[in-house]
Amino acid sequence: MKTILKKAGILILAAALICSVLPMRADASYELPGSWQVQADNGPAWTVKTLDYSYDHNTYLSLRDIAMVLNGTDKSFSLSIKKNSAALDTGMAYTPVGGENLPWESSENPDIALRRNEFKVNGETVYYYTIIMRLPSGYYDCFMMAADLAMILNVDITVPAAASLQINTEAAFTVSPAMLEAAGYFYGVNSVLVGDASTGEVYYQYQSDLDYPIASTTKLMTCLLTMEAASTGQITLEDQVTVSAGAQALAASDDGVIPLEAGGQVPVRELLLGALLPSSNECALCLAEYVAGSEEAFVERMNQRALELGLSRAVFFNSHGLPAYTSDPVPAKLQNRMSAEDMFRLVSYLLQVYPQITDITSQKSAVLASLGREVRNTNPLLFNLQGVTGLKTGTTNKAGACLVTSLTGDDGVMEHDLVVIVLGTEDSIERGRVSGLLARYALQAFYTGVEDTEGEGSGALKKLPVNAEAAVDCILQKARGR
Repeated sequence: MKTILKKAGILILAAALICSVLPMRADASYELPGSWQVQADNGPAWTVKTLDYSYDHNTYLSLRDIAMVLNGTDKSFSLSIKKNSAALDTGMAYTPVGGENLPWESSENPDIALRRNEFKVNGETVYYYTIIMRLPSGYYDCFMMAADLAMILNVDITVPAAASLQINTEAAFTVSPAMLEAAGYFYGVNSVLVGDASTGEVYYQYQSDLDYPIASTTKLMTCLLTMEAASTGQITLEDQVTVSAGAQALAASDDGVIPLEAGGQVPVRELLLGALLPSSNECALCLAEYVAGSEEAFVERMNQRALELGLSRAVFFNSHGLPAYTSDPVPAKLQNRMSAEDMFRLVSYLLQVYPQITDITSQKSAVLASLGREVRNTNPLLFNLQGVTGLKTGTTNKAGACLVTSLTGDDGVMEHDLVVIVLGTEDSIERGRVSGLLARYALQAFYTGVEDTEGEGSGALKKLPVNAEAAVDCILQKARGR
C-alpha cells in the first residue's frame, strides 16, 4: 500500500508546530512582531507579518498578507475583518486595503490578546484562536497559526528554512502523527489514540496504556449507564427527575454550568443534553442520583461496568469528573482516571450499542425547554470539520484539556465511527489543534491506509472484524486478554 504522507514536508511542519507546545520563553506578555518570507508554489516570496504570542516561535501569521500571497491561485480567499470578528471566503479574490506585505512600522510589542474571536469560513462559524489588531491604515488584521490556516484551506505547508514558509496549493494537507511524535509535538500531551471504533483497529497511539485524569469525559460512562437503564426499562428518557439539594449546590458552585433549583423537575432527555453538550456537572449528578438512588451507588456501578468492559486502568469517584475530596482531616484530592486505550474501548462499545448518542453529541446547540435555556456544545471540531459527530470535552487543572472526538467514514459498504482521543493538553487552544490534526489523520488513514510503524510490512493492515457485533466482541476479548 502506498505511503500516504510526504514525510519531509510533514517533518518540517512538525518543527513549526512543536514550538506551540514546547515554550522557550516564560513571559505571558510576550508578543514580538516579526516577519516571514512566504512563497506559494513557484511564485515570488512575499513578506508576511508575524506575531510570536507568549513564547518564541509560537508564530501567528497575518491573514491579509497571506491573502495577497495566494491571490491568483486556486486557494485565494477574500477577507472581512472587524474588531472582534473575521470572515474568510475561499475562491474569492482579495482586495488590498493598504499595508499588506510590508514590514512592521514599529518593533514595540503590541498590546493584544489571543482569543477565540468570531470567525467564519464561507459563512459558517468555525472555532479557531486568533489575534485581531488595528493597523496604522485604520483597517484590522487577523493573525492565525499556519497549521490552522492550512487545515482550513486544505493545502500543504512546509518550513524550508527559518522564518520562511512554502505553500503548495496543489497538494492536500496531510498529517503524520509518528513524525510529529518524533519531533516532540506530543510532549505537551498526556496521551492520544486514533482508531476505528467499528472495527477496533488502532491507527496511532501515544502513551495510550497509561492512566490519566479524564475530567468531564467521565460523562460518557454516566451516559452509558443512563442509556442502559433506559434500554432495560428501569427508566425512560421522558421521566421527570426531581433536582436534589446536592445538585442545586453543585449548580451554584464555581463549577456550576446550568442553574438548577432543588425540587424542580427536568426530563432525563434534557439532563443528557445538559451533561453532554455544555458539560453540566449538575445534570450528570441528577442522572446518577435518579438511575442508582445516590451518587455513591452510581459510582459503584461505574466501576463495576468498567471491569465488565475490560477497562483495566479506569477508576471513578464521581459521575461528572470534577476533583473529589475525601473527608480526612487532610483531604486527598481524587480524580477519575482512565487510559486512552480504555477510553477507546468504552467509546467503541457505546457507539456500537447506543449509536443514538451521536444524535445528541452532534448538535451544536439545543434548547432545554423545562429550564427555558439554550445550551451550546463545547466541542470545537463540530464547527471545524465536516463529519464530526461528537463526543465530549473535559477540563480540570490536573487533567488538562481533554477531548474525545467521533467522526464518520464511509467505505462504500457501511459507515464507520472513527475516534480520536486526546488527554491532557496544556489548554483548550492546543486541545482543539491536536484533535483537529488527528481527526484529519483519522480520515486520511481510513481512506488511504496507515503507514507501517510496527515492522509488519509496508502498509500492512491486520485482519479486521466484518460487522459491528464482531467488532464489539473483538474489542472486549482484547480487553479481557490484557
